[in-house]
Amino acid sequence: MIIIPVKENESIERALKRFKRKFEKTGVMKELRYRQSFTKPSIERREQVKKAIYKQKLRRIEEEA
Repeated sequence: MIIIPVKENESIERALKRFKRKFEKTGVMKELRYRQSFTKPSIERREQVKKAIYKQKLRRIEEEA
């Protein structure tokens, strides 16, 4: 549970903004979306390989420049 101490003379909007920021950092929504659908291990591996190729390509371009 996230606890946000509200300071004296602090607006509700400000406290709510701090709450939202803390909530975002915990990654709860990201985890929830991830768990809503099942992806096959082969597809996960394929995506990882695609990412690795993309990163290598970016690094190669950066080195050349």
